Amino acid sequence: MPDVEEKNVLLPKFDNSYSTLPNRFYAKNLPVPVDSPELIILNEPLANYLGFESSWLKSSSCVNMFSGNSLPDGTEPLSMAYAGHQFGHWISCLGDGRAVLLGEMIATDNKRYDIQLKGSGQTLFSRTGDGRAWIGPIMREYIVSEAMNALGILTTRALAVVTTGEMVLREKAFPGGIITRVASSHIRVGTFQYFAARGDIEGLRILADYTIQRLYPEIMKKRRPYLSFLEVVVSIQAKLIAHWMSVGFIHGVMNTDNMAISGETIDYGPCAFMDDYHPDKVFSSIDKRGYYAYRKQNRAAHWNLVCLAKCLLPLLDENERKALSLAQQTVDHFSNQYQKSYNKIFGEKIGLPCPTEDNNKLIFDLLVLMESHHCDFTHTFYTLSEVHDAEGEDNAFLVLFNHSTEARRWFKKWRTQIGETDESLCFAKEIMRMRNPAIIPRNHHIDRVIHQVLESGSFKEFYLMNKALQNPYSRLNENDIFSSPPLEEDKVKYTFCGT
Repeated sequence: MPDVEEKNVLLPKFDNSYSTLPNRFYAKNLPVPVDSPELIILNEPLANYLGFESSWLKSSSCVNMFSGNSLPDGTEPLSMAYAGHQFGHWISCLGDGRAVLLGEMIATDNKRYDIQLKGSGQTLFSRTGDGRAWIGPIMREYIVSEAMNALGILTTRALAVVTTGEMVLREKAFPGGIITRVASSHIRVGTFQYFAARGDIEGLRILADYTIQRLYPEIMKKRRPYLSFLEVVVSIQAKLIAHWMSVGFIHGVMNTDNMAISGETIDYGPCAFMDDYHPDKVFSSIDKRGYYAYRKQNRAAHWNLVCLAKCLLPLLDENERKALSLAQQTVDHFSNQYQKSYNKIFGEKIGLPCPTEDNNKLIFDLLVLMESHHCDFTHTFYTLSEVHDAEGEDNAFLVLFNHSTEARRWFKKWRTQIGETDESLCFAKEIMRMRNPAIIPRNHHIDRVIHQVLESGSFKEFYLMNKALQNPYSRLNENDIFSSPPLEEDKVKYTFCGT
C-alpha cells in the first residue's frame, strides 16, 4: 500500500475534452466508493509514459484514485453514451454500465489518452447491473491487453488493478476488482450509432469533428474529411483484424459497441487465444452459433464498418444516392485491404515476406495440415521458425505432423520457396522469429492464475505471468512455464464476460 506523505506529492494533471461536448453525449456520475481498496498491480512503465509523478504513485492518493474513492482536480467523471448491435441484435441505448471515464492525460509524447475506471459501480447506463466487476475478468483484461501490446497489436492498455474489499455476486460471491484502462479514445462504432438512430445529424457532425480532431487531425484539411475519416477507420481495422488472426486471437464479442474508432482492441471479455488450430473455433459461452468464430472475425469487422458507414451518410454528401455510393466504395475496400495485410503477415510467419500466389497457397496448405492434425497454432509456427534443414526423425516441425507424407511434401515446397541455401534459411528464420511468438496468454494458464488468487489470495503467479508475457518473441527456455500448450484435461473450452 502506498504510504508517501501527501504534502510533497505532485498530483496528476487531468483534462476532459469529451466533457465539453453537449450533455446528450454522456451522463456525469462519480465512481461509487469501495470499502478497503488495495493496489494489486501498477503498470509503472505505462504510468511513467503518461506522466504520472513517481512520488504520487507511492502515495495513498494513488490507491484512492484507482479505486474511485477520491479524485484529483481536473477529473470530470462521466459515462459515455452509445448504442450497438450485439450478436446482430440492435440495442438503441447501451452506454458505460460499469465504467467511468475520469478524464484525459497528455502523455510525455504530447498525445492525449483516456483514463477510465472499469468496475467502479453503477452509472445511469447500468440498467439492472451492479456496475461492479469481480477480480477474475479484471485480471484477464490486464494480462491479455498488456500481452497484446507486447505482441505489437494495437490495444487499450491496463494501468492498474485494485481489489475493493467487497464481494461481487455472480453465480456466487467473488472478490471485487477495478481496472484502470487507458485508450487513445473510447469512442466506438456504437457511439456513432447512438446519434444516427435518433436522427441527430448535428450530434453526428459534432462527434465526427471531435473524433477526427482528436485521432486523425491530419485529415481535417481534406476536401472530404468525413469520407477520409471512414477510409482511415476501414484501413486501420483491416490491419488490426489481420494482426489478430496471425496470433490466433479470438475476440469473442465483436459487437459494434466493442469496435473502437481508434483501431485499438477493446473489451477483453470472453476473448481467448487458440490452442489447437481450427478455423471455426469459438470460446465465448454466449456465442452459441459461432457468430464471432476465428475465421469469421474479418466478416464481423466488415459488417461493423458497414454500420459506421450508414451512420456517416448524412455527412458524406447532401445527395443521398451519392453519399451511399461513396460509402459503399470505401467499405468495399476492406476485404482487399484485410487480405493484403493477412497475406503479408502470414507470409512473414513462414519466412516469405513478399506475398505471391504460391506463397499464399503454402500458407493455406499449412493451415489445412494444422487443422487435420490438431496442431497447436502458436507452437507450430514457433517450431517452424526454429527448424533446421534436415528432414530426419529429429525434425521438430515434422514431428508435429507425425512425419506424414503431406507434411513432408509441404516442408519440401516451403524449403524450395524460401531458397535452398543456408543463408536463405537463416534469413527466413530471422523474419519468422519477429512474427511467431514463443508465448501467448493461454487460457489454461490464465485460469490457473485466477484460481490461485481465489483459493489462496496469492497474486504471485499473476505477477510472474505478466512478466513472462512482456517478451513474447524471446526464444524459449525450460523455465518458461507459461508457454506450454494445455494437456487435454487442462483445456478451457469456454470463457465468460464477467458481467
